Amino acid sequence: MKVSVFMIIVGIIFLCIFVGLLTLIVRALLKYIHSKDVRQEKSVVRKSLGEALKAHRTQCKMTQEFVAETIGVSRQAVSKWENGTSDPSTSNLFALAKLYGVSVEELLKEVE
Repeated sequence: MKVSVFMIIVGIIFLCIFVGLLTLIVRALLKYIHSKDVRQEKSVVRKSLGEALKAHRTQCKMTQEFVAETIGVSRQAVSKWENGTSDPSTSNLFALAKLYGVSVEELLKEVE
């Protein structure tokens, strides 16, 4: 008798944990689905920032490798910034603006 009551209590606890985890997963998925507009907007901003960085680099006739060595990052990082895969940190953004001979505001103004 005691074993069956104990098993029922353990079963109820596991059921509650399972329902709680399932609820969290559903809420996370719903939040992700509803954030589609935000994700699309971010990808447009990233592309335009990357395009602005690439335009300034090519206008200054610099290679990605030269830019990377000058500011102290990898060439792959510069490539990711220009492709819109990632964004440069604030300090790297300042270094890029200085290297290209423009202000940070000018770089970011092109994004808007």
